Amino acid sequence: WIQRRPLQRKMFSLLLLNLEEYYFEQHTANYIFNKDGRERRKIRGSLKICSKSVIFEPDEISHPIIKIPLRDCIKIEAPEDSDTNDFYAGYVIFLKGKTEYLFQLDVAGKVDDVLHTLHQVRIQFDMMANVCSSSRFQNVSETLHMECKAEMVTPLVTNPGLVCITDANLYFQPLNGYPKPVVQVMLHSVRRIYKRRHGLLPLGLEVFCTENNLCSDIYLKFYNTQDRDNAYFFMATYLENHVTEHTAESYMLQWQRGHISNYQYLLHLNNLADRSCNDLSQYPVFPWIIADYSSSELDLTKPETFRDLSKPVGALNKERLERLLIRYREMPEPKFMYGSHYSSPGYVLFYLVRVAPEYMLCLQNGKFDHPDRMFNSIAETWKNCLDGATDFKELIPEFYENDSSFLLNSLKLDLGKTQGGKIVDNVELPPWASDAEDFLQKSQDALESQYVSEHLHEWIDLVFGYKQKGNEAIAAQNVFHPLTYEGGVDLNSIMDPNERVALLTQILEFGQTPKQLFTIPHPRRIIPKFKSFPRASSHDFSMPESPVSPGEESFEDLTEENSTLKMFSAESKMLQRSISFSNMSIIKLNIVIFFYFYSIAFARRQDTLMGHDDAVSKICWHNDRLYSASWDSTVKVWQCIPADLLGTKKRFELLAELEHDVSVNTINLNAAYTLLASGTKEGSISIWDVTTASILHQLPCHSGTVSDAAFSPDSRHLLSTGEDGYFKVTDVQTGMIISSMRSEEPQRCFKWDGNTVLSGSQSGELLVWDIVGGKIIERIAGHTGAVTCMWMNERCSSIITGGEDRQIMFWKQQY
Repeated sequence: WIQRRPLQRKMFSLLLLNLEEYYFEQHTANYIFNKDGRERRKIRGSLKICSKSVIFEPDEISHPIIKIPLRDCIKIEAPEDSDTNDFYAGYVIFLKGKTEYLFQLDVAGKVDDVLHTLHQVRIQFDMMANVCSSSRFQNVSETLHMECKAEMVTPLVTNPGLVCITDANLYFQPLNGYPKPVVQVMLHSVRRIYKRRHGLLPLGLEVFCTENNLCSDIYLKFYNTQDRDNAYFFMATYLENHVTEHTAESYMLQWQRGHISNYQYLLHLNNLADRSCNDLSQYPVFPWIIADYSSSELDLTKPETFRDLSKPVGALNKERLERLLIRYREMPEPKFMYGSHYSSPGYVLFYLVRVAPEYMLCLQNGKFDHPDRMFNSIAETWKNCLDGATDFKELIPEFYENDSSFLLNSLKLDLGKTQGGKIVDNVELPPWASDAEDFLQKSQDALESQYVSEHLHEWIDLVFGYKQKGNEAIAAQNVFHPLTYEGGVDLNSIMDPNERVALLTQILEFGQTPKQLFTIPHPRRIIPKFKSFPRASSHDFSMPESPVSPGEESFEDLTEENSTLKMFSAESKMLQRSISFSNMSIIKLNIVIFFYFYSIAFARRQDTLMGHDDAVSKICWHNDRLYSASWDSTVKVWQCIPADLLGTKKRFELLAELEHDVSVNTINLNAAYTLLASGTKEGSISIWDVTTASILHQLPCHSGTVSDAAFSPDSRHLLSTGEDGYFKVTDVQTGMIISSMRSEEPQRCFKWDGNTVLSGSQSGELLVWDIVGGKIIERIAGHTGAVTCMWMNERCSSIITGGEDRQIMFWKQQY
């Protein structure tokens, strides 16, 4: 995905710059030097003025490039003999150690300008406002909506400039005109835009004009979040052909049903977690799948062929893990188990050195790594990841793609010899691969195999899910350095520029943990056994082929425990009905895109309604009205038209669509069925008048997903709880939060009578609260996993709870 091309004849590149160093301007010049102490010679080229250095690039690539750090300069001035004709347009830079570099400019009048610029640069180098302008629009009819400073992000480089957004185009004008004066992106061609984090800060914006998941057209880093959000808003306002991005939960459902492949699902998760090929510190991460690199044949039917996906790489070797845990226990806070990450710029370029050598040379200060430490062999790399004291790296998408060039030394690079005298050339493949293409094909087959499909959710829990951080990460031996996590350090609070650069360098070079996408265990995939799973591009959905032949295990058999609707008698505690879904799995009863209507008496489906564009998170029913909330950011109100005497099936007419900015996680109606409260995944609560389909209040209540919300019996107050662990009481009339109470852990669901609350916690306890006094009255041991749903009769005498432990419990209140 990094640009794969032969090395350019031009030697200058932004890769030559240091972190947070900027290239301003260039001047045609001659480098003057003394040959043998007598004869003065000239080398023609161009002089690049940068914020931390001066770089001379000769026209002839046979001459070396010269980089002079400004911090080493003792003096910058015009030469003393500038009155002579040969040197009147030159200026000299004196360095430590009495080394002298003399340059002659083509235009004499530029000398003072250059000297002034260099002296200013040594003091400050924020020159963008004086250099950039918004005058380079495509035509005069465009309306300018915003402009601000930003940087264009490419691998290992950020280039400062000015962003301008009109009603037709996005423009980026580089401060230095490099690689071209203006980068233009036409808004009508934009397909997708994403807010990104860069350096663990919410400052990035990535723009795609194709449906490809990895190769974007431009990646911008802004200097504050407000500018980034404004740019996103103005661009989104004028997009014509954009593709709506699905949520992680939506892709998860598609993956569960076999609508997208394992490869495609991992691409989507990387994209949603801010992984980008323009940011090597957040390059897409893929797992090691195969553990057998010595057999002559690769047997994908044997579990021992595969890596244990339930463990991070650092925990795969028991002996090494024991040593790491001993160090971890003795370590002062903040503790971490692994001193290096599973994905970092160094690891990415370790794999891609043969197709992107200039990036490796940039990272390694102009030289390749020691030959014995290069990417020489698949088997050796895997062995080092198992045994090495500091090597815990995972793979990159290229291992499951079709382009094998990263395994071949097609550029004929001189990568040196190992200590054993072996020339480093193409990557050595395992015995079971006949060539590089065969290796990739078998790696793809392994990724889509039955074993990986059944266990991939375990790796997702570690990298993108609930085992990524906190106590679950500790239990899973999955703890990395604090600087790799979002929120690990506040860069904005660091005033010392040198300390800030040093810390930012560490963050960008050490590697970053992906943004967390799931906070509860990821469900496993429920699929039939396929004859094959065809490869597809990153934007196509691969549909499974026909199931296996008769006599083998059927799809219904495979999914019975996860795709059935079961009805129990509350009196007898016995199963009364079991209705099978043949084409999908159920995570929770309410997470479906379709509505299914069943006859309980006859235990069969009577009707189906296509409800939303994404998963339905909750439904409420009253008389002939159906209210449905969805991750597609809408709440819909439906009118049920009953069947007529001629036998026409009942119909559902859409009465209203209540729009939200983000996914809706929960809804609830008041006792009079006139008000509806909706809670979103970003923590806001909206109160609606359903009789007029109008919004009364929109309130930022929680710092995380709203888990549940309910009106008091008199409809005067609304109680809500969220991921942040708070209970909050809102006055319905004024929209003011009048009470706030913190629980020890998030409460997933609750019932209340206006004063007393019964809630179900993440740990499985049932808690009885005095909401007025703000305290817990009683704790009841309940489920062994989180309590996910709760029902209570009108007299509050009978209660039913359901949990992640797959248990349904019936409770009777004691008086």
